[in-house]
Amino acid sequence: MMKKRVLSGVQPTGNLHIGNYLGAIRNWVEIQKSYENYFCVVDLHAITVPYNRDTLAENTYTIAGLYLACGIDPQYSTIFVQSHVRAHTELTWILNCVTPINWLEGMIQFKEKAIKQGENVSVGLLDYPVLMAADILLYDADEVPVGEDQKQHLELTRDIAIRVNNLFGSKDNPIFKVPEPLIRKEGARVMSLTDGTKKMSKSDPSDYSRINLLDSPDDIRRKIKRCKTDSIMGLSFSEDRPECNNLLSLYALFTGKSKEEVAAECANMGWGQFKPLLADAIIASLEPIQNRYKEIMKDRGYLDKLLQEGREKAEAVANATLKRVKSAFGFLPL
Repeated sequence: MMKKRVLSGVQPTGNLHIGNYLGAIRNWVEIQKSYENYFCVVDLHAITVPYNRDTLAENTYTIAGLYLACGIDPQYSTIFVQSHVRAHTELTWILNCVTPINWLEGMIQFKEKAIKQGENVSVGLLDYPVLMAADILLYDADEVPVGEDQKQHLELTRDIAIRVNNLFGSKDNPIFKVPEPLIRKEGARVMSLTDGTKKMSKSDPSDYSRINLLDSPDDIRRKIKRCKTDSIMGLSFSEDRPECNNLLSLYALFTGKSKEEVAAECANMGWGQFKPLLADAIIASLEPIQNRYKEIMKDRGYLDKLLQEGREKAEAVANATLKRVKSAFGFLPL
């Protein structure tokens, strides 16, 4: 039986944080032996908002290194850089020409980011979901690991695939495979340390809002000590206590304990007793990742070779899909 194929990626916009790890990468590691995996560093997505051109390449290396350090195994997973496979941009243009613009204008993330950027908002930001659709559809992905906030983008991908299939394919001969979401139930949405109602984000201007995977033990203890809490006595999982709910959930995820076990353990604790426990759990979990990352980054030759091999594997699949699409659209073949 052939394994189902999975495609996902992370932007190289600085260090990954525990939200990226718990909400995405740890899940990839756990399921990778059961799937055929393609994990890319989505550097083309990274330039849809203002970015630092001097650090883009180095950040790309960092994300690739962290993939490996977190446990992504090249034996089961193909790791590559998005911009190294030209089919991504070519398919994006083709999909642009069949995607109604009102589909893009209604995307929640575009509206939120556009408000922040004002007059500087780019066409690339508006078109971000079409590029994401191209990423997914190029690899005939069966499932796409996504967080709750990315579900709308995946729904758009499905809509685009169905539209192309209806316009240029047939029921018996579809152009694209319509992907399904693969959503992790626990830890799919890790919240900010400074506001329990907002998702933890690399774009948050405050570094105290997140724990980065490469943060030192001292930095982690400092951030946990300063994180936002409430004044209610006793700790409990409650939607009415967003910060408490978030921190207890992190403790459960990093210790491997169930919510029931954590609730019983922490019911009579105060924040002064709980915060050091949480910090210690995070530090212990991140230590092997950080040690592995340091070893990987000492050998750039290995990383370059891995990304080159990943590009070749990805290109073989992506170019075959692109050829099929261009034929269906009526382009003159080479």
